[in-house]
Amino acid sequence: MILEYQLRIIPEIAANEQQLKAYIVNEKGLNARDINTIRILKRSIDARQRTIFVNLSVRVYLNEIPDKEEYTPTIYNKVEGKPQVIVVGAGPGGLFAALRLIELGLKPVIVERGKDVRERKKDLAQIGRRQCVDPESNYSFGEGGAGAYSDGKLYTRSKKRGNTEKILNVFCQHGASPNILVDAHPHIGTDKLPRVIENMRNTILQCGGEVHFQTRMDALIMEGDEVKGIETNTGKVFLGPVILATGHSARDVYRWLAANRVEIEAKGIAVGVRLEHPAALIDQIQYHRKEGRGTFLPAAEYSFVTQVDGRGVYSFCMCPGGFVVPAASGPEQIVVNGMSPSNRGSRWSNSGMVVEVRPEDLEQAGWGTTTADASSPLPASLRMMQFQEQLERLCWQQGNMKQTAPAQRMYDFVKKKLSYELPESSYTPGLISSPLHFWLPSFMSDRLSRGLQQFDRQSRGFLTNEAVMIGVETRTSAPVRIVRDRDTLQHIRLRGLFPCGEGAGYAGGIVSAGVDGERCAGAAAQYIQMI
Repeated sequence: MILEYQLRIIPEIAANEQQLKAYIVNEKGLNARDINTIRILKRSIDARQRTIFVNLSVRVYLNEIPDKEEYTPTIYNKVEGKPQVIVVGAGPGGLFAALRLIELGLKPVIVERGKDVRERKKDLAQIGRRQCVDPESNYSFGEGGAGAYSDGKLYTRSKKRGNTEKILNVFCQHGASPNILVDAHPHIGTDKLPRVIENMRNTILQCGGEVHFQTRMDALIMEGDEVKGIETNTGKVFLGPVILATGHSARDVYRWLAANRVEIEAKGIAVGVRLEHPAALIDQIQYHRKEGRGTFLPAAEYSFVTQVDGRGVYSFCMCPGGFVVPAASGPEQIVVNGMSPSNRGSRWSNSGMVVEVRPEDLEQAGWGTTTADASSPLPASLRMMQFQEQLERLCWQQGNMKQTAPAQRMYDFVKKKLSYELPESSYTPGLISSPLHFWLPSFMSDRLSRGLQQFDRQSRGFLTNEAVMIGVETRTSAPVRIVRDRDTLQHIRLRGLFPCGEGAGYAGGIVSAGVDGERCAGAAAQYIQMI
């Protein structure tokens, strides 16, 4: 017999398998000797009140043996000699597109400008040690994409466009903990995700797909209104329909598309700072107790959102027990992001604290409307991207033209005061005191200041000079959308081109990019059947 229960229990019981079993036996009147296994299906923490509860959905197997696997595996068959589809980019959109193509009996050929996920790590280390950013191998470019070394959070609100549960199951099939199927906010961790990505690549190769690293797409091959393949920096040409999954930082791709009159459009983005608190302080605030998380609770998370003068101000990519990392993808840039290891065990917690910016905001403020060459007017589609670039360069100049990031204590920012000293930070290249309130655009800084004050009214103690604001967080999403047909997922003018994932403007994280990758693979399969 299999029984399912919804439980609301204290953390001490939820954290101990024997105590959980004893609780179920006592509460449900079961015989302990009949219970073979208790499998947790869903888990979430309710910390809204001073007494904290863990909500569990459990399945109890009475005199029955559960299935060995806690996830649903996908079958991948050999695809040598099958029609091929070119997948540009080995981030989550590209990897899940490739795996889905194999499911559908097609051969994926992945072209990735960066290095494999292990080799990437060496280049990331040099950013802190030598203040040097490799423009082809960094936190944005390389196998696994921007998410591989920036946390591996799998939480998404995007449930309508595809099967998010399948994405999580594929991760489990390739080595992720089955806990991601259980937790309300699933998370693999920066220390464990690279191995999962390697396993996904190995599946693709074992089935007959191809993966080409350090191979950058330089141009699409177009004949009339059809894409026939790509040209690369290695001189090699790859032919076939193209799934374009280049990620939100492939600015050279956006420029090429604009220059070749491939329809793209500017879209709203969110920009701001990376806000870092002591993890113990966030634990105390969110768990409403002086001892913080204690022994049985994880590092606390938070999520804030408000409206200020018609624009959203909100926390983004919250990393409890994590680190702030340098995420520039080229020279003369400072970009910051956050990550957490699987145990979320650092002394700090951080999140992006960002302000919604729309194209009309730039026009009104005079940002992002000119180019260095006055004879070459900037396409309207690239103005949001140029705004990102201008902010990142300004931040680099404030940071002494290194990866040293400009920073300001949180309360000082609100009071428009220079911070004469800064707290210890997880950001390894180092911080330099800078008046963010002064040089950030006023349509950002004013809204951000008022938003922070609102968040402090919701969670007393959040606004504090123990926290530091680090500039700038600009890569929350792509600054353009590559326009595609809603039904066929092809570009609105070019047959055989499938703009995909976060870089195309249709996803916002690992899971939603994976979902979009699967959808684009299905659309490419239908296209091949028709030609």
